[in-house]
Amino acid sequence: MNRRIFIKTTLGSALSAASRPLLFASSESNTLQAAGATRHIPVGSAVRNAGLHDPVLATILAEQCNIVVPQNEMKWIHVHPEQNRYDFGPADELMAFAAKNSVLVRGHNLCWHAAQPEWLAKVATRENAAGLLEEHIRTVAGRYAGRIHSWDVVNEAIEPGDKRPDGLRRSSWLDLLGPSYIETAYRTAAETDPKALLTYNDYGLEDDSNEAEQRRAVAITLLRWMRKNQIPLHALGLQSHLALDSDVFPQWSGLHGLLKEAANLDLQVFVTELDVDDGSFHESSQKREKLVGALCKDYLKNVLKHKNVTAILTWGLVTQTSTDGEHFNCPLDEHLQPTPFLTAMLDALRKR
Repeated sequence: MNRRIFIKTTLGSALSAASRPLLFASSESNTLQAAGATRHIPVGSAVRNAGLHDPVLATILAEQCNIVVPQNEMKWIHVHPEQNRYDFGPADELMAFAAKNSVLVRGHNLCWHAAQPEWLAKVATRENAAGLLEEHIRTVAGRYAGRIHSWDVVNEAIEPGDKRPDGLRRSSWLDLLGPSYIETAYRTAAETDPKALLTYNDYGLEDDSNEAEQRRAVAITLLRWMRKNQIPLHALGLQSHLALDSDVFPQWSGLHGLLKEAANLDLQVFVTELDVDDGSFHESSQKREKLVGALCKDYLKNVLKHKNVTAILTWGLVTQTSTDGEHFNCPLDEHLQPTPFLTAMLDALRKR
């Protein structure tokens, strides 16, 4: 989801290097990547390039993560800003960081209804849209072929609220190409980088709400359609932007059904963008932090019961607050100290 353009406090702006407190003490065996390694699960975080320029955060990323994903640097609007010009500088920088520190990289993303450059809407037609999509994927995925763990090939293609019989999201790609845009994207990605795991990534599939149940039903229909049509697909990505709005947690029954169906379809499952928003939960900060940790642990305990869950990534390592008052909890607080979220992740991974 495109939820982070608005950040009010980030590591670089909130704390200067001189004013930061000492980092928490961490040993090689007390890290997310070490906890995941004991269960053969890559564990990591989404990254902004600004974090790579911060020596403190870059060190923490290398210590904690053995897989990363760019938050923005590989999206169309950034990597393909003009029809005849690509900008690979920021993405190349992330790839270099990963190679230096022996960290896997997920690619995010090759086809999405959002974060599109202005030129695309002006140029794309029913006649040339497939060619534009194919050329973009061949260029971007081709540049990093053989070096990407997995690609979010199509991102957020479903939207039950749009009231289409197939549940697909009304988007420019759907308007121009119909559902075939999905097949075009995956076949092109498979041809371009046959080593990458090809992922369908979406949000709102986790809790017990009626909306989540509708989204799960549509997602399963889409995944079955892809399998029936032999469209190359290896994994389902669960964004897992969780919300803490009470001290009663979901039962996760619908989620278990989705993960079992993914296994039946021979799909791996990646938790791709995990965080917890407690901005609407009006309790003391201490109680909120404790419940955030408990929710995170309960969620991971449930998803990790499924053997096909094979990667866990948070949507950043550092807790952040939006201009709208949303408070997205992550493994570290704004002062780079460990949070109950981090403890919950470590415990859940170790107890799988």
